[in-house]
Amino acid sequence: MTTGIVVLLPGLLLVAVCVVVAYIVNQLFTTISPLVVAVAVGAVLTNMRMVPERCRPGLRWSTKRLLRIGIVLLGFRLALDDIVKLGAPALGVVLGVVALTFTGTQWLGKRLGISRGLSLLVATGFSICGASAVAAMEPLADASEEDVAFSIALVTLCGSLAIITLPGIGHLLGLRADVFGSWVGASVHDVGQVVATASTSGPKALSAAIVVKLTRVALLAPMVAIVSVRRRRMMATGACGPATTGTEGTDGRDGRDGRDGTSGTDAESAAEAGRPPLVPLFVLGFLAAAAVRSSSVLGTGWFPKIQQLETLLLAGALVGLGTAVQFARLRLLGVRPLILGLASWLLIAVASLAGVVLVHR
Repeated sequence: MTTGIVVLLPGLLLVAVCVVVAYIVNQLFTTISPLVVAVAVGAVLTNMRMVPERCRPGLRWSTKRLLRIGIVLLGFRLALDDIVKLGAPALGVVLGVVALTFTGTQWLGKRLGISRGLSLLVATGFSICGASAVAAMEPLADASEEDVAFSIALVTLCGSLAIITLPGIGHLLGLRADVFGSWVGASVHDVGQVVATASTSGPKALSAAIVVKLTRVALLAPMVAIVSVRRRRMMATGACGPATTGTEGTDGRDGRDGRDGTSGTDAESAAEAGRPPLVPLFVLGFLAAAAVRSSSVLGTGWFPKIQQLETLLLAGALVGLGTAVQFARLRLLGVRPLILGLASWLLIAVASLAGVVLVHR
């Protein structure tokens, strides 16, 4: 046990330093999520050859373990009562927009000749909650680290563009504050980006945006579970062969089985071995956390602290993910994923605007 900690310690210390840097940048530029900064810092360090080999075990451990815990804690953001208060029409819009974006993005990715794994990650990130959703779907996507990094880059780019463009469009269309907030919550990816965009129209817009956004976040667990079940069935029938990616032959996936530095027999290990669990354990944890949030088991004072811990752990996981990214390989993906991301952003923006305006007319 002590030997294992000693092996992991250099990487964990590097993760801690990078997370501190991510938070400093976030304090200076509040519209930039610390999760995005964490990925970027990790990627820059590894491409500048500043990551010692002895740090790799701790980085791999962080990528997997901290991520799963962070996703579970994400469930504490969700109060089911708030979702119920949206009402059936608004809830139907959220469900419809998420389903349309998720399926439409994958369909377009296939038409563009983009790998199934990358298309799945982009679809998940744009339809649900950006970097967190991409990371949650990654174990089931059969995608390379470059695919994951590119997906996060795309949702970050388009989410940043939303902060700049959506307020002007909302003003031009004469949208009421609550309508604009609902549109932002239904279309913008990262929670921080939602807050930054909706706050331009005041507290009423911000309140509506957060409720709608967290309703989308609530769909992360069932979406991952559905993909897991579908992949399991495909493997059982032989319809799901070895995965290919947009960087096939260059992404170094032969060494994927050892990327977490462990040989456990838990649900995540089953997924990485090629046979995904019926429902990943972290998804069940996510749902359990949401149930706790919706009950009176914990006082409300706990939830801001839990949210801070969640962001901290996810940032640490994404540092590890970033250190696995090679820019030279990333360039091999070409311009087609960028087209896919921009098209997915346009799809969710237009579909959600139409749905929100229809509900509030």
